[in-house]
Amino acid sequence: MPTARVIAEPARLEASLEQATAALARRGWAVAVAELLEHDGAVLQIGLPAGDAVAVREVLSQAFAPCDALAAAGPIEPPQLLVSDMDSTIIGQECIDELADYAGLKPQIAAITERAMQGELDFKAALRERVALLAGLEEAAITACLAERIRPTAGAGELVQTLKANGCRTVLVTGGFHHFADAVADQLGFDRVVANRLAVTDGRLTGQLVGRIIGASAKAAVLVEERRQLGADSIVLALGDGANDAQMLKEADYGIAYHAKPAARQVANGAIDRGDLTSVVQLLGLSPTNMPT
Repeated sequence: MPTARVIAEPARLEASLEQATAALARRGWAVAVAELLEHDGAVLQIGLPAGDAVAVREVLSQAFAPCDALAAAGPIEPPQLLVSDMDSTIIGQECIDELADYAGLKPQIAAITERAMQGELDFKAALRERVALLAGLEEAAITACLAERIRPTAGAGELVQTLKANGCRTVLVTGGFHHFADAVADQLGFDRVVANRLAVTDGRLTGQLVGRIIGASAKAAVLVEERRQLGADSIVLALGDGANDAQMLKEADYGIAYHAKPAARQVANGAIDRGDLTSVVQLLGLSPTNMPT
C-alpha cells in the first residue's frame, strides 16, 4: 500500500486531514488509514490504495501547509544510501556566494547563482562564469570563508549520524567545491565526496576548474552508480534544493526537496518546508543519533 507521512501544526491536523482526504478523493485516491505514529506523535501516517507519490506529496503539502511530507509507492523504510546536495541543503550557505564576498563580488555572483538554482541558466555555463570572476583571489580566502561563514544546516549532523547508525552509506555530491565539501564531509561523517575542484596557481585562484563539472546529470549518475554497487533493490534517499538536483531527486526512492526551488519541488515525492533536517529523521521513523562529541 502506498504510504505518506506528514509533520504539520498539531492543532490543525484534523482539519487539514479532512481537506487532504477530500483533495485526494477528487483524484480518485481514497485514504485507507490515517494514524499518528506511536514512536512519534508528531508524524501522521496515511495509507492509500493508489496514487502517484509526487502528486500525493503535493496535495498533502497544500492541505497541511506549512508541513514536511514524504510519499512513497510502498511502506516507508530506512534507506541504505543517502546522496545529498551540499549548498543550501547540508549547509545553510552557497559557498561560491560567500567566497565571492571576499573578492567584493557577492551581489554579482549571488545573482547568477540564484538564476542557476531556479533553472533559468545552464548550470555548467553559470558555474564557469562565476568561477572566472574569482580569478586572482588568494586561496587563503577559502580557509577564512570556511571558518567564518560556512555552517551546517540545523539537524544535518543528526541526520547523517542517524542514517549511518542504521547501516546507510552517505555520499555528499555538490556543484560546489572540494575545498569546502571535504571539510563539511569530515565534520559530519559522510563516506564519500563528489565535487568540483578549483584550479590554484601560486596560492591564487586561476578562474578555472580542474576536471569534469559536477552538474545535474553527474549528480544523478553518482546516485545510479552507488545504487548499483549496493544492489539494485537498495532504497535510496536524495536531498537537494535547486534545479541541478532535480534529476537526482527524481531518480531516488525518497527524493526530498529541502526548502527548495520550484524545479526541485516539482519532481520530489518529499519536501521539507516547515522544519529542518531532523524532519527527515522523523519522516523515516528513525530514532535520532546525536553527533559524537
